[in-house]
This record gives sequence, C-alpha cells and structure tokens, in this order.
Amino acid sequence: MLSITDISVRIAGRLLIDHGSAQIVPGARVGLIGRNGAGKSTLFHAIRGELPTETGTITIPPRWRVGSLAQEAPNGPESLLEVVLKADLERDALLREADTAHDPHRIAEIQTRLVDIDAHSAPARAAAILSGLGFSTADQARPCSEFSGGWRMRVALAATLFAAPDLLLLDEPTNYLDLEGTLWLEDHLANYPRTVIVISHDRDLLDTSVDQILHLDRGKLTLYRGTYSSFEEQRATREMLDAKHAKRQDAERKRLQAFVDRFKAKASKARQAQSRVKMLEKMKPIAALVTQDVREITFPAPEKMLSPPIIAVDDVSVGYDPKSPVLNRVTLRIDTDDRIALLGSNGNGKSTLVKLLANRLAPFSGTITRAEKISIAYFAQHQLDELREDGSPYDHVRKLMPDAPETKVRGRTGAIGFSGKAGDTLVKSLSGGEKARLLLGLATFFGPNMIILDEPTNHLDIDSRAALAEAINEFPGAVIMVSHDRYLIEACADQLWVVADHAVTTYDGDLDDYRRMVLSARGMRTNSRDRERGNGRDKAARNKGEKRVPLKQKISEAEAEIARINGIISKIDTALALPDLFKRDPKQAAQLSKARAGAASALQRAEEEWLAASSQYDEAAG
Repeated sequence: MLSITDISVRIAGRLLIDHGSAQIVPGARVGLIGRNGAGKSTLFHAIRGELPTETGTITIPPRWRVGSLAQEAPNGPESLLEVVLKADLERDALLREADTAHDPHRIAEIQTRLVDIDAHSAPARAAAILSGLGFSTADQARPCSEFSGGWRMRVALAATLFAAPDLLLLDEPTNYLDLEGTLWLEDHLANYPRTVIVISHDRDLLDTSVDQILHLDRGKLTLYRGTYSSFEEQRATREMLDAKHAKRQDAERKRLQAFVDRFKAKASKARQAQSRVKMLEKMKPIAALVTQDVREITFPAPEKMLSPPIIAVDDVSVGYDPKSPVLNRVTLRIDTDDRIALLGSNGNGKSTLVKLLANRLAPFSGTITRAEKISIAYFAQHQLDELREDGSPYDHVRKLMPDAPETKVRGRTGAIGFSGKAGDTLVKSLSGGEKARLLLGLATFFGPNMIILDEPTNHLDIDSRAALAEAINEFPGAVIMVSHDRYLIEACADQLWVVADHAVTTYDGDLDDYRRMVLSARGMRTNSRDRERGNGRDKAARNKGEKRVPLKQKISEAEAEIARINGIISKIDTALALPDLFKRDPKQAAQLSKARAGAASALQRAEEEWLAASSQYDEAAG
C-alpha cells in the first residue's frame, strides 16, 4: 500500500500540500486531479523521494518498483525496440550475463528467472506497446535519433509502460499523443495489473481508465471512489451538504452571540452567558466554499457573416515536396458554421491540411477557393514560443491596438482573461494554461470567420477545457479542430474527417465507433505512417514493397532470436550432461530442466513467428 500520512510540502515558500493524507491500495488505478499549480507534480516528486516533506511520511512497500516518465526524451543510435526492451533492467542484465556465464548453477538460476519473468515474450510485448502508441513495425527498427522530440517522448512512455513498475506515476501522458494514441493508452491503463496514479485533465481518460480520484484542492487530499463523473457527483453533494451545514452553523453562532451580548452584563445570567462563550469557542468553523470559478473564454464574433461555402477545395495535392505530396486529390467544402474535428494519427497530414486551409501552404495542383474577405484565426501549440517572454498580456494587446486609448486596451486585455494586475504579468511568469489563453485571445482578436485549433487543450485544466468547449459552441463562425481530447470533440464537433493514406474522408460513425476501429487496427498495424516514396512507380508494386520491408525485419529478428535461444539450450544441455548431476545436486538439476523446458517453448514460439513472417513475405513478393 502507498501510504501518504499528514504530509506538508512547500515550494519556494508556498505551501502546496497542507497536512494531506491518502491511502492507495495495491492495484488501484487513481486519477490525480486539481487546478493547474495546485501541487500535483510536486506530490509526484515527494512520492519519488525527490522532495522532502515538512511534516508527515510517505511509505511505499520496500519491494515495489516505482516508475515514471523520463524528463528527457531518449536519443541515440539504438532502435526504438532496443530502447524499450532495455527499460526492463532485470531482463537486460540477465540476458547480458547469460551470454558470458559458464557456471552450470548460475546458468540454471538465470534461465529459471528468465522463464519466471516471461523474458522470451518481451520483444512481442514491447512491439505491441510501440504499435499502440503509433509506431509501425518499420519505425520500431529505426534509430531513436531519427525521430522528433515529441515522438521520442512517446518512446519514453512506451519504455515506462513496458517496465510495468509496481507503482506507475504518469504526469499528463496524453500531451505527447494524438487521439488514436490516447484511445490506446486509455485502454492500456484500464487493464494495468498494478498500481497507477495518473495526473490528467482528460475527462475521458479519467472516466475510462481509473477507479479512484485523488483530488488535491487548497492543499488537502481527498480520495473518492469511482471515475471522474462519479467524483463530480460526490463532490457536488458534499459541497451542498457543507453549504447547508455552514448556513446552520452561522445561524447558531449568531443566536449564541446575541445571547452573550444581551446578558453578559446581568449577574443573574452571567453563568449562562459564559457557557455560550465556551460553546462559541468550541464551535469549529466549516471551511467556506471558496469559489474557484474558471475565467470564461470568449471568441469575438465576425463583423460580417459570409455566404457558404467559405472554403472550397477541389482535387488538391499538397505537401512539402511536389514529388511526394502528403495529401492527394483532396476535395471538400467548409460552410459558415461548420464544426469539424480532424482524426488520424500524427504524421498523416492533419497539420498539413490545416495549413492549407489557413493559407499557410500553397497547393501543388487543384484549386482552392476562399470567400472574399474571409478572416481565419489559427492556433497551434508551437506558437506559444512566439509570445514575447519579456512582454505582458497588455503589451501584446497594445501591439494590436497601437492608436487606441488606455482604457480600451485595458478593457480588451481583461476581456481575454487578464484584468487588473494580471495584465501586467510578464509572459515568462505565466503558466502554460495562461499562455494558451493569451494566445487564443490574440489569435481570435479581430473576430474571424473561421477558427482553426491545433491541440488547444494541452495546457488547460479540466474546467478551462469546459470553458473552451462553451466558447466554441457559442462562436457563430466555423471551427476546425485537431485534438486528442475526446470530451472536446464530442462536445463541439458535428462532423468527423479522417486524414489517412494521403486522403481526407468523412467518417460516418461516432467516436465510440472510431475508438473500436483504432484499438482493433493497432493490434495488427504495419506501416500506416510511412509515406509513399518515389514517383511514377506502379502503385501495386510499391504497396508490395512496403509490406515486405517490415516482414523482412521480422524474419531477421526471429532468426536472431532462434540463434540466441539455441545457444542457451546448448549451454543447458552441456550442464545437464555432467556426470552424476541428478544424484549430486538434484535441486540444480531440476532448475536446469525447468530452464530448458522454458527455453524450448520460447524456441518453438520464435520458430512459429519465423514461419509466419516467411509465409507472409513470400505472399507479398507475389
């Protein structure tokens, strides 16, 4: 059991956790929630022993392995599969020792332990996790250094999940994922066999993957049974009861105080008055319900509504290399008040499509027609870096209103969520959520006809995401969104477009249908992120070639595994052949026999994988 008892933690003089307590039973799947800046990540630091507590204790069972996502993305010449496999430190150490061990007794111990931890199935388990997070079979064989920082963080997440620690701590793991990866992670965490605590602002993950909610609010920890939806109901009931109790207590306090004030000077009533004073002193005040209503988000309406369609795309090819376009023969239209969510794995062209729509990328062929005087607001996470760190929200608004009087500039700064002193806070001192709010306000400042939102929720807490959904629904213009937040999509989108296989198609099902399709496909995906190479080659031949690449890699891996296991069996057989082994040391002989049986089973699985891959390779070769 993870026992958090009466802990207090202070950062830079600020008390974030004030005598907080919680008991997390083994196997619990816990969602840790709270407003941005409440101290959730600080609690993780304390659990890992990286931060001292002023009071109280945190007790973890001595044999538990604690795992969390690495702060830095892996980067090196090793393949993704190798990086993930090395995360199981015990397996990695045993395999390296097995290559050099000669003592029969130690060989037996190593092989028995490898069988116990199911080490021979590790490559398949690691590959399944990488596949679920969006890496094709071909990707898994590529060096880690070839991938961008965001994709390498997915590798770090895969390594953490593969290690399967007894206590898994995940801090906003979906920030690095697309919707498809998020759906897979929800399913994986829901079936995680050990204890997991995940910090998340994703309602669907908290409703799908956890069975308890740990709420950090005003320094206190409260554990609720059930999902996030259940937590909301329980908390609302609790606050309603507290409000009623506080009202009754306030009335009683006034009654007692009135008695004291009236009779404290009368000798005949002095004893009764003194008794009421003691009652008042003993009456513990109920914590007032501090309203933490989130600031609303608003998008200015366009000055003039345009006639539909506001954008029409006809047979367009677009990308970054004319010889290898990302999207081909795209035909679509966007009307005045459309609400469209783009689905599809990262790397398939969603960002390319929104850049085309925002007129930031020209088509190679085809035509794109935009309504006259159309105004488009474009929000993307990378634009956070474009904010001036040494400027304030007021400074950014002033730049957009150079000739406006002070009062108007202050008013507009307040309208996007930075009134009073907040308007003069330097950007470098703002939280990620506050920067996102500022960027949203600046992007939509002049009342656009269409808003494009590319992952707008990454730094927003749950309440701010709800405010964003409300702002989208109230906005009279068109909205195109790319998001891994299922709640936002379900709350706002009335059309789903899938960007995959170099095309854009409408999806007729709902997100539940899409989720089932993604989870099914990720169990057997092959090469969905690889782009077509070359120009003018026969498409059928190209498809065959693409299919054969990962199969050839699979065959090579299976052959290497067969050779490795045969070497292990040879060593065990040599040890078993020692004279009088079964009489001299029956325990060691039994261990060696068990190890050989496990190695033989692993060899059979490897041979079956080699046969299956070889058969598929021959079929692909035609």
